[in-house]
Amino acid sequence: MIKPQFYDKMKNIIAFTGHRPPKLGGYNPHVQARLVSLAEAAIERHKATSIISGMALGWDTAAAEAAILLGIPFDAAVPFKGQENRWPKSSQDKYHSLLLKASSVEIVGTSEYFRKAMQDRNEYMVDHCDLLLALWNGSRGGTFNCISYAKSQNKKYINLWSSWQKFK
Repeated sequence: MIKPQFYDKMKNIIAFTGHRPPKLGGYNPHVQARLVSLAEAAIERHKATSIISGMALGWDTAAAEAAILLGIPFDAAVPFKGQENRWPKSSQDKYHSLLLKASSVEIVGTSEYFRKAMQDRNEYMVDHCDLLLALWNGSRGGTFNCISYAKSQNKKYINLWSSWQKFK
């Protein structure tokens, strides 16, 4: 009989942090499709058993889409209820569709936007993953903050920005 601890060691939970569409080439469906392809390749390469997505537009939602395509469970780490309310209708529809397919939805913050909710979401993802995959161009902001927190927690992270530059 296999001991339960063995199963825990077999898990490989990967969280995703990265930029929004403006820093990735825009809202073009071709760009999103390329992001999903890169996320699929990363999930397969790093042998994820599940992923955590912060559910923001761009890299986060691409990771959720990739997990669905690969049949890998994903957890949605939502910074606050209604984060999508100011997005275009088509983005809101896609967001709600992804949430319906999530293995779990964790609303980390309160019911309204505040900057700390984003960092609380980042910390939740880092605290619950084995590896953080970033799509980060080196600029300061939310992705930088998430990586900084991962470093402070001695959590392994990989920045896929150079792969994105070749891939897009």
